[in-house]
Amino acid sequence: KYCTSYLYWRKGKRAAVMTSVSRLAEEMEEFILENGEVYRNPTEVKMSQIVLPCHANHCQELSVGQLLKWMDSTACLSAERHAGCPCVTASMDDIYFEHTIGVGQVVNIKAKVNRAFNSSMEVGIDVTCEDLFTDRCWKVCHAFATFVARRADEQKVVLKPLVPHTQAEQVEYSIAAERRRMRLIHDDIMTDILNNTAFQESICHAIQTTVPAERTRVESVELVLPPHANHQVNTFGGQIMAWMENVATIAASRLCNAHPTLRTIDMFHFRGPSSVGDRLVLKAIVNNTYMNSMEVGVCAEAYKGEEPLRHINSAFMTFEVLDDEGTPQPLPPIRPEPKDGKRRFQEAIARKKIRLDRKYIISCKQTEVPLSVPWDPSNQVYLSYNNVFALKTLATRKNWVLSHEKNKVTLYTKEENRFLCFRIESEMEVPAERAFLLLSDLSRRQEWDKHYKLCEMINQVDEDDVIYRVVTPSVSKEGKVQDFILLASRRPPCDKGDPYVVALRSVTLPTHLPTEDFNRGEVMCAGFTIYEVSNTISYYNQASSGVLPYISTDIAGLSSSFYSTFCRCSQFLLKNKDMSSNITSSSSAQ
Repeated sequence: KYCTSYLYWRKGKRAAVMTSVSRLAEEMEEFILENGEVYRNPTEVKMSQIVLPCHANHCQELSVGQLLKWMDSTACLSAERHAGCPCVTASMDDIYFEHTIGVGQVVNIKAKVNRAFNSSMEVGIDVTCEDLFTDRCWKVCHAFATFVARRADEQKVVLKPLVPHTQAEQVEYSIAAERRRMRLIHDDIMTDILNNTAFQESICHAIQTTVPAERTRVESVELVLPPHANHQVNTFGGQIMAWMENVATIAASRLCNAHPTLRTIDMFHFRGPSSVGDRLVLKAIVNNTYMNSMEVGVCAEAYKGEEPLRHINSAFMTFEVLDDEGTPQPLPPIRPEPKDGKRRFQEAIARKKIRLDRKYIISCKQTEVPLSVPWDPSNQVYLSYNNVFALKTLATRKNWVLSHEKNKVTLYTKEENRFLCFRIESEMEVPAERAFLLLSDLSRRQEWDKHYKLCEMINQVDEDDVIYRVVTPSVSKEGKVQDFILLASRRPPCDKGDPYVVALRSVTLPTHLPTEDFNRGEVMCAGFTIYEVSNTISYYNQASSGVLPYISTDIAGLSSSFYSTFCRCSQFLLKNKDMSSNITSSSSAQ
């Protein structure tokens, strides 16, 4: 009714309104089942809590520690609903707290399993705040937690696979494998940054001498009682996080002599279990300060009786000090303590860089990321993630419009967010793995794609990521030829039913700046998905201004060059499908 009224109210924008209505209908179709019932994810768990004074800090705002306990409990219930047995918290990804929550307001937490692996699963957590008096609602934070299924008899649990239904579930299911890959190599990223010569030189100039870090040191002990544990008498991960947040806040307060506000919690892993009867020793210290923020490191260790300390968890939290208007205030620099202080000081700077890369490359929507992002070894993992994420997200879009079809080669288009996307799909007569290895080697693409006049490898980043320079012919006779600097990221299937993925996006390199002889083009999102089950190959492109001229005649129905290109691609694959030696060498090179 609202959309209909708005349509008559603004007749001049009828087309725009109809587009909005169609998008709304598209979204609603995802949640309506065939029997007319509203679909709800079977693993979804919701919790609503009204914030009472006992949950709040001195500012009458919800304590982050209490919020973490509620988030962990909700996520654990979701994981156990899917696993059918008890689960424990294994890790939590970065959490960015966008807003605080006041006394009297309602916290709404929703958790659902995004994907199940062998014995672990990723749970997505959404936290919103609701003001009952103004009827306003806003986002507080979003997080991803990993839970491991644990039976009481300690037998290994093999989780049943999760079947996504809606478009949003398909996106999260597909990207969960990529997020898991990043968690596994997180420590390697830190090591690479710390060993970088340029980074070490910058550290020498960063160390200042003002406030001694030792002044901020905090140590506290907690006795784990039955209310702190689950039905397996293991300490709740959220309870441990709440205790850690408490000592971290004290350490931050000792530096600034004020009440700090927690802004982020870095990705962390639980190294070992804790149970009822444990004495939990919590230690915190300010590792480093920046212009308007500080990082506090927290360590949790446990023991019983006279046994040695067991490392349970380490976390790193970023605090700010806000004035009455919510503006971050400057903080004094610190002097690292003599023993491990310098190491913690250096690692804090490395984590800040990782934090910024993860926030502005991974957390942003695809339309908010610049077409060409500067590439360097320290942000490679996150650019690669964003590359694969963008293609998998594009591939899950629905309501593609059939524009052209010829001999089982089809061209689809979709207009979205001011971008024109197209998809070319065809069956293949080559094993999916062979096609994947051949198509992921862009240096051979000019053998079948006339738009690739030249393709040279610039940087062999690792076995899954390569940077190429591609030269394409001019669209007009008088125009300049175009060149592209492309990051090619390839991924084999994580599970049966997943596609092989070859994702492409533009990056910038200081060694290959634009020149007068070429028009520098940019690719926002492009690449192949190859399904072994259906034996189909699809090519996607979110067309930018540099790509659109090459395919506009196809989309308008004035040409079938896409068909000719795909036919040449099929012939190329057939010609090389039995050349196992070449394929193997190409695979090892990449």
